[in-house]
Amino acid sequence: MVKNNFNIIGVMSGTSLDGVDIIYASFKYSNHWEYTIIESETIAYSSDWLAVLSSLVSQSKTELRAIDESYTTLLAHLILQFIEKYNIKHIDAVCSHGHTAQHDPDHGYTYQIGNLPKLAEILQLDVVCNFRVQDVELGGQGAPLVPIGDALLFPDFDFCLNLGGFTNVSTEIKGERIAFDVCPMNIVLNHYTKQVGFDYDDGGKLASTGLVHADLLHELNALPFYKADYPKSLGLEWVVAHVFPLIDSKNLDVHDVLRTFVEHIAIQIAKILPVTKSVSLLITGGGAFNSFLIERLKALTTCEITIPDQLVIEYKEALIFGLLGILKLRGEINCLKCVTGANKDHSTGVIYLHSKSI
Repeated sequence: MVKNNFNIIGVMSGTSLDGVDIIYASFKYSNHWEYTIIESETIAYSSDWLAVLSSLVSQSKTELRAIDESYTTLLAHLILQFIEKYNIKHIDAVCSHGHTAQHDPDHGYTYQIGNLPKLAEILQLDVVCNFRVQDVELGGQGAPLVPIGDALLFPDFDFCLNLGGFTNVSTEIKGERIAFDVCPMNIVLNHYTKQVGFDYDDGGKLASTGLVHADLLHELNALPFYKADYPKSLGLEWVVAHVFPLIDSKNLDVHDVLRTFVEHIAIQIAKILPVTKSVSLLITGGGAFNSFLIERLKALTTCEITIPDQLVIEYKEALIFGLLGILKLRGEINCLKCVTGANKDHSTGVIYLHSKSI
């Protein structure tokens, strides 16, 4: 008999390097999936780990393996601290995304650190993790993986938009789920706010005081990625190669950089939304708190924008990776070829059973 009730630890670390998102959530299936986030926390990285994670794209394979060992241990201990802090007793599995180190699916390669078997052994819990590799091996982009969760947990919205390190969107077209990365977001904005002493642009206040630089905006919007059809995904490597050099070549004041890039984000999001009718748009991720960006989106689109409660805004990805892990444990499809471009729908992820389970 297939199990329909799960208590899950969901773990996510995104490219914006805000920290490790950890949730304890219950899921129940009865004709459709329902969830409750019971406990949640974002644990910030130390300055040493921020430096390491910021430089992953330049590391060799040998260096990455060593970092992977250390990061998996770190992740395990953060999860154990979370479990102890909230006195959590009943856990069916830990479902963890890990942290993307390098992502080059067009050359058949993606690497997420924090997904080693010792995660299960340290935790003494069953673990489902490493969700992207199989999809890339099947010819897919390995991203985005969240859209099936959008379809199952948030079916009432026409579009689900996540504003994180990168902006990605999912929707349904002719009965088929499609999704793709739209453009970089906090991975760029945070990079420049750090130059003026802030970790992030609170509410978009810094950007709102700048001026749009027309030439830079035009050149950003002209980047070839935006003309490519989906499925498509972005990584830090692309930003380092194409976005940072372009911005830095203009020698602009940081406020003008931020203002211009916010406009770029709003334009790219508006381009993928219908202009002839109003549609419902769910916005989650840290960028949902960027009120200036939300203002620009409202000005450029006709969408009915919904910003949910803070738990969903901040922990939707950790929640959905929890669901992806459950679907893997149930032997069900959790990755769609129409989203990633893989050659078939499949059940992705690796299951590590800890020694007491075997």
